[in-house]
Amino acid sequence: MARPDKEKNINEYSHPWVDRYLEHLLIEKGLSENSLTGYANDLGSLLAFLEDKSFALKDLTDRTLFLYLTHLRARGLKSRSLARHLSSLRGFFAFAVGEKWYREDPGQLLENPKLPRKLPEFLSREEISRILALPDTSTPLGMRDKVMLELLYAAGLRVSELIGMKVLDYDPQVGMLKVFGKGSKDRLIPIHYTAQDFLNRYLEFTRPGFKPREDFMFLNRSGKGLTRQGVWKLIKKYAEAAGIKRSISPHTFRHSFATHLLEGGADLRTVQILLGHADISATEIYTHVEANRLKTLHRKFHPRSSM
Repeated sequence: MARPDKEKNINEYSHPWVDRYLEHLLIEKGLSENSLTGYANDLGSLLAFLEDKSFALKDLTDRTLFLYLTHLRARGLKSRSLARHLSSLRGFFAFAVGEKWYREDPGQLLENPKLPRKLPEFLSREEISRILALPDTSTPLGMRDKVMLELLYAAGLRVSELIGMKVLDYDPQVGMLKVFGKGSKDRLIPIHYTAQDFLNRYLEFTRPGFKPREDFMFLNRSGKGLTRQGVWKLIKKYAEAAGIKRSISPHTFRHSFATHLLEGGADLRTVQILLGHADISATEIYTHVEANRLKTLHRKFHPRSSM
């Protein structure tokens, strides 16, 4: 039998249960379009496999799921992608049990694949300083770039959060940014006085010169909001000008923000809140900083360290 996911696109596979779950994620959970597409693709992949094997979703068993995961591995999916698939399936199964579609969760015995512990790429404080000193603030574009770079580092923003920010998301009276993050969740982030000063000057004197056609905070020459690709190109340009040879991205500034906060004494819970992580486990990639700090303190204060 030909594999159905070669005959149809994954998003062409549907089932009333899956449709109801996706509707729940959209309306009741408020998931973003990108997140919803990810869930739809993962569940569509499962439906394609079930159709190919002549299995029914209502009769799904743990054995069938093991066969499905074997199928995914055979297609070349790595541990991180498999873990994402499992997360999508678990969410659906939990909802299905709540709706009484299953008496028991068919995925309860599935275990996550072990993921490689990859440390985040971040910039040193000296590298950050070199990049932040580059934009020519005497020009409108240079001033805009300066403020964007300052905010990426001062607030640990995702690139989507930066380009989606509106003018009214900034409160100059208290120096706070309202950030619309993943999962349609808002968070408030304080920014330091240097970033506030540049942002205030940009909004008062520079931004009006772009003749805004949209209310996004950062605009291109046409007065419209910037794209992800536009910000990536700017980061690459300034990194090269600063003599940084390795490849960096807007997310590198976010990692640098978190790393430098922890190096300065902030705790993981605080960094979790500032980054907008729903789960502390997402913030624990920065525990290398905590470990290094503990080693330093231990060597400094333990009575036998100097012996």
